[in-house]
Amino acid sequence: MKRFLTLCTLVVLCISAWGRSGDKPLRLLYWNIQNGMWSGQEDNYNAFVDWVKAQNPDICVWCEAETLYYDGTDTKRPQEERFLPQGWKQLARRYGHRYVYMGGHRDSYPQVITSRYPIEGMAQIVGQEPDSVVVHGAGWARIQVQGVQLNIVTLHTSPLAYDFRLKKAPKARQEASAAAHEGDAYRKMELEYICRHTVLPHYGENNRYWMMMGDFNAVSRLDNGHYGFPADAPCFQTHNYVLDETPYVDVVHQMHPMNFEASAQSRQRIDFVYATEPLFEKVQEARIVQDRYTSPVRSQEVHNFFRPSDHMPILVDFSL
Repeated sequence: MKRFLTLCTLVVLCISAWGRSGDKPLRLLYWNIQNGMWSGQEDNYNAFVDWVKAQNPDICVWCEAETLYYDGTDTKRPQEERFLPQGWKQLARRYGHRYVYMGGHRDSYPQVITSRYPIEGMAQIVGQEPDSVVVHGAGWARIQVQGVQLNIVTLHTSPLAYDFRLKKAPKARQEASAAAHEGDAYRKMELEYICRHTVLPHYGENNRYWMMMGDFNAVSRLDNGHYGFPADAPCFQTHNYVLDETPYVDVVHQMHPMNFEASAQSRQRIDFVYATEPLFEKVQEARIVQDRYTSPVRSQEVHNFFRPSDHMPILVDFSL
């Protein structure tokens, strides 16, 4: 009888250990899907949904999450004919997500979070006129997962080489601004504004798990082995601010410090997922996904559009 009880105890312990080792990590999927997944409109997003379902994400962050153009064209749809962003709840349910949150935005390039778990909206960030406009807006949301409070900050900074405030200025003024790297300075300003209204005043012992992600339209000094710019190149100032002045670390670089992978068809890494150190310690894997579906292919109909997007997605697995 004693041997039987001992055997039963061992079986229970083995099953318990197997269950722990087999626990599914929390999976984050981030992707700039170019004009509301422009290439997905033609098949009712079937290929897009199938790919997302195959990744089995728990939380998705979509950049450029609004339908802008008619199928296969660069002709803009009127507002009332745009499926996204209003249709995100319908689309997200097709890959298993019930909850949707949209960050603040001033234009037609919002970021949207979808999730298996309820989302609490904390802030929709658009900046202040006239000096600190956050061009495509930003958002801060909270999600409770297995008793852990996750803060998620989404963003998409200005894509312009010149200062955004000169958008209506004469071309010569814009060119002078670009030559002075004022577009990089503007992106840094956007990041400063976003961090001042999210992580910096709120990060603390009981609020340690933060991530920030998006299309930064800027390169990082951590990738300079690939770029070969001068160490003090102005193009690094956006990410220098994040790396030097905030509690964030670059998740993809920290997981693969010796490897460079582009996140966009430009062959640059301009899409980033940052995490605070306590959350980064829970990262199991992080990677930019370039597969048969996600690899950008230039559209034959519209020269400056790509299928399925001009960016590639990032997957991060967390062990919570």
